Amino acid sequence: MGPPPQGPDDKALQLMKIFLWSPASGWPSMEAATAPEVAPGSTLKVKEASPADADLPQASPQRGAGSPTPQLLPPIEEHPKIWLPRALRQTYIRKAGDTVNLLIPFQGKPKPRAIWTHDGCALDTSRVSVRNGDHDSILFIREAQRADSGRYQLSVQLGRLEATATIDILVIERPGPPQSIKLVDVWGSRAALEWTPPQDTGNAALLGYTVQKADTKSGLWFTVQERCHRTSCTVSNLIVGNSYAFRVFAENQCGLSETAPITADLAHIQKAATVYKTKRFAQRDFSEAPKFTQPLADCTTVIGYNTQLFCCVRASPKPKIIWLKNKMDIQGNPKYRALTHLGICSLEIRKPGPFDGGIYTCKAVNPLGEASVDCRVDVKAPN
Repeated sequence: MGPPPQGPDDKALQLMKIFLWSPASGWPSMEAATAPEVAPGSTLKVKEASPADADLPQASPQRGAGSPTPQLLPPIEEHPKIWLPRALRQTYIRKAGDTVNLLIPFQGKPKPRAIWTHDGCALDTSRVSVRNGDHDSILFIREAQRADSGRYQLSVQLGRLEATATIDILVIERPGPPQSIKLVDVWGSRAALEWTPPQDTGNAALLGYTVQKADTKSGLWFTVQERCHRTSCTVSNLIVGNSYAFRVFAENQCGLSETAPITADLAHIQKAATVYKTKRFAQRDFSEAPKFTQPLADCTTVIGYNTQLFCCVRASPKPKIIWLKNKMDIQGNPKYRALTHLGICSLEIRKPGPFDGGIYTCKAVNPLGEASVDCRVDVKAPN
């Protein structure tokens, strides 16, 4: 005997139950009908039905009195969503040996399932620890190594809904040393160097090279150039007489390489031989006939008081000086004393008398000619 016929009210009530209560077969519910929000840095997607989903019990709008009750999934009250911190939206850089401790908050109700992968593979549980809570997931690496670098993906699954977030981690360390350094040339107080890049850059881009020098006397190393971007440089201002060795460090974000190659040859800064060339000048002839630059001056003296006469003469070669009184030579007269020094000619008249007045003449003579100057001397009695 079949089921009793259903009225219009019974059919409406049955349709309302089907709309509000969705079974595990994926019928839309009121919560699933709204468009889900996606947090920045995460992706939300709905997984396609798999063959295993066909085995799940399906709810039927009409079931007999003796049919078993199907097992239904709890309704999704909150869609899965990952809140990726802003600092993790770009490459997360750590130094080798540092601790990596990432806390990624998420949401979803009931509690979603959180799964981590590294470059698409499962995590190495011997190095990486994961703790999943109700609202967050923690990825922990006690001592990071370069092998831990890569792309980590967090997947939060709730039913057929899935939210994913990707984090790029880069573990870096100091670079290796440059492979070799060579002294190319030495000239003057300069030395030219060349080297080859290191084989290992420390998993990071090189910032440049640091060049140092050391003289053999002190053995102390001094930096001469930092952040050199080329694999060659010229070191200048080296001290003459010293011998120098050079070394080069590679540098990245972690710092300088632990070791540095040293040049096999020393740069000897030698003193250049200086040759002085004297410039030849034409010999100038300074020969000159006598010429008086300062003439004698007329004077008046008193009887009994010594009187001096002065004049200046220029001549080359040195001229002969002759003193005259009234055109008479007075050379050798003890009453007069004549002196010549550096072209200054002087005549001293000792205690002149009334007859010592007259015209005095100074005459200069050399092989090129002669010249003379005169003055008048008056002698008067004292008052």
